[in-house]
Amino acid sequence: MGHFLRGCAWMLASALVVFQLVGCAGTGSYPPAPRKAQTPDHRYKIGPLDTLNVVVWRNPELSGVVTVRPDGRISTPLVSDVLAAGKNPSDLALEIQNELSRVIRDPVVTVVVSTFQGNLNELIRIVGEATRPQSVAFRQDMTLLDVMIQAGGLTDFADGNAAVLVRGAEGGKQYSVRLKDLLKRGDISANVDVKPGDIVIVPQSWF
Repeated sequence: MGHFLRGCAWMLASALVVFQLVGCAGTGSYPPAPRKAQTPDHRYKIGPLDTLNVVVWRNPELSGVVTVRPDGRISTPLVSDVLAAGKNPSDLALEIQNELSRVIRDPVVTVVVSTFQGNLNELIRIVGEATRPQSVAFRQDMTLLDVMIQAGGLTDFADGNAAVLVRGAEGGKQYSVRLKDLLKRGDISANVDVKPGDIVIVPQSWF
């Protein structure tokens, strides 16, 4: 429950920041976002509502597909109420394996994420004048173009070249991004890497 409440508080704080930034996006002058910002050591962290395929080798009765509960926990045969959210699949598999070793001999466990919702602080959020404002799970080597394709591009009212990228990994530092040049004019030089926790804010054009 504590994990869930902390997640809600984090979402509320993020929402307040987003609304403040939407109101002032395009009015300031921010440095352009760096084109390269890869995170080669990034490992996916399981989030609430992810679907996991838990496989116990040679024990199909202990294997199965489970959904991470909103409180971040899962239950499997012989292992109940394990915290999954915030862990990578390999670490979770090792924890389940250690628990099972108390009741069966030499268990071998693998955990595969079959559907992704993402951990709250690793989602990329697109707000404002995107066709489909939403949160998307970060993927390795993901770029701004990938994110905007998932968001359906820009609305007719968007001021794409006044968009702002807020980088959570850098304490909320703000960068300018040229979405109109990237999406409407095909200027690939306007494409930049994204990182877990980024927020893309697309303001409305006043003209």
